[in-house]
Amino acid sequence: MIKATLVLEGGANRGVFTSGVLDYLMGKELYMSNVIGVSAGACNAVDYVSKQAGRSRECVIHREKEYDYVYGLKKTLKEKALMDMDMLFDKFPNEIYPFDFETYFASEMECELVVTNCITGAAEYLSEDKDPERLMKICRASSSMPLAAPIANVDGIPYMDGGLADSIPIEYALEKGNDKIVVVLTRNPGYRKKRALKATEQLYKRAYKKYPNLVRAIMTRNAVYNRQMKLIEKLEEEGKIFVIRPLIPTVSRMEKDYDKLQHFYMHGNRLMKKEYQGLLEYLNE
Repeated sequence: MIKATLVLEGGANRGVFTSGVLDYLMGKELYMSNVIGVSAGACNAVDYVSKQAGRSRECVIHREKEYDYVYGLKKTLKEKALMDMDMLFDKFPNEIYPFDFETYFASEMECELVVTNCITGAAEYLSEDKDPERLMKICRASSSMPLAAPIANVDGIPYMDGGLADSIPIEYALEKGNDKIVVVLTRNPGYRKKRALKATEQLYKRAYKKYPNLVRAIMTRNAVYNRQMKLIEKLEEEGKIFVIRPLIPTVSRMEKDYDKLQHFYMHGNRLMKKEYQGLLEYLNE
């Protein structure tokens, strides 16, 4: 295990790029001491710590219709959500694609998952080292995208997608104090996030009127994200961090096409193979 901090961006199904990257690293048995995952990055993070190469890919990329976790229009209207979070964080880890809780909890790696506190609107960095149910609740909270999934509760506190308050926790990673930081992004070079459309902002305000600080975090997300990207690019240029990001057009957040997802996964895997020697040199310099 190398003393370094691994930061994993979210992006829903764009996270299959990250799965490809991490599966290659796991194949090489390269593990870092600290892992920070956001949203889909949180799901990738726990599979990395449990050393289950291929699990994240299997959860997202499959042909079996009964394992689809993105609802159709009729079910979306009935459930008032776009995603089946029970499928993702109960049936998948406990029945369909079993999660290795024993290996995860025995790991010496520190794994933190980013969530957004609905009451304060601030990011929190949660971890769990013994309770399987609470770990999956944290993963669910980190991945609960606004308007697509219900608010998730952990320890009686309402949380949503960690990316709302801290999409790429580079500042938090710097605070960890490790000399080496590796960042896996799911957007193309130079990407900047645009502000939500006025109509979408009104939807957020109506949906989360009980949580004004959460709405504020959502409204300012693009500015925070763009500031983080600027810092990441600066640190990357200075050789202080190692960044890997997709170099082909990305898939959409809710992409369901098997071939498109598999292609994006393989891009991450092949790109990490190409950049692996450079990563080793960075980590060992």
